Amino acid sequence: MSNSIEQVTKQHKKLPLKEKIKRFCFITLGAILMAVSLELFLVPNSLLDGGIVGISIMASHLLKLPLGVFIFILNIPFFYLGYKQIGKTFAISTLYAITILSISTALLHPVPPFANEKFLVTIFGGVILGLGVGLVIRYGSSLDGSEILAILISNKSPFSVGEIVMVINFFIYVAAGFVFNWESAMYSVIAYFIAFKTIDIVQQGLDESKSVWIISDQHEEIGDAINARLGRGVTYLSGEGAYTGDDKKVIFCVITRLEEFKLKDIVNHYDESAFVAIGNVSEVKGGRFKKRDIH
Repeated sequence: MSNSIEQVTKQHKKLPLKEKIKRFCFITLGAILMAVSLELFLVPNSLLDGGIVGISIMASHLLKLPLGVFIFILNIPFFYLGYKQIGKTFAISTLYAITILSISTALLHPVPPFANEKFLVTIFGGVILGLGVGLVIRYGSSLDGSEILAILISNKSPFSVGEIVMVINFFIYVAAGFVFNWESAMYSVIAYFIAFKTIDIVQQGLDESKSVWIISDQHEEIGDAINARLGRGVTYLSGEGAYTGDDKKVIFCVITRLEEFKLKDIVNHYDESAFVAIGNVSEVKGGRFKKRDIH
């Protein structure tokens, strides 16, 4: 019995205090940034976000009550769902993020908006919104219960989380056209799209990495050249052709997007018929990814 408990403890290591503080700080910053976007850009100009926050903005407009109250109350059922279906840590961090968002919107409400020109508000409001949401998601939390609902529905339906969120937001923006006006609804869709793309940048990082798989008979020459000219380490993997049954060496390495052209140039120099597959990598940790100096 003691051995099994010990194994479970090893499998579920607690986060170091330093990581907990880092996570706490970035979730706090993300929630505050979202509040800045809502109260100083979008809401004063009759623009809105999607999901529960979007519903909260319309409810606040119709009932003339503080936005933070609706954001908190409407998300309460999803805390319970998140706790049951996703996990205690996620639910607690989401509750914390929503609480900070609600308080921040209340504190920022008396502050006049930064701009009133719809085009500027849409762009800057969308970017700041995306930065805030992206930071919160990256550090294991959420600012909107509709995402939790979409995850639960996707588990019991043929639709993906993204498709479910898109359908939910479609009805929210149609409703916004009646509550505000159709121009505001259309600008809101643009702001949401900008926020969505910004979230991708925050999660993937500005210095986006790429994984590279190369199959070539000249694997040693190509691997040495990548190491020497790009300063990147490579790994040789053993493979076998399914059709021919021949043994093959597969080169694997991780580069930045700025190094992609140079890598292709290296491969073409040694083997123009080499098979090359390049994919995006959202995060790289450990190993020897850090580039060494080239002299």
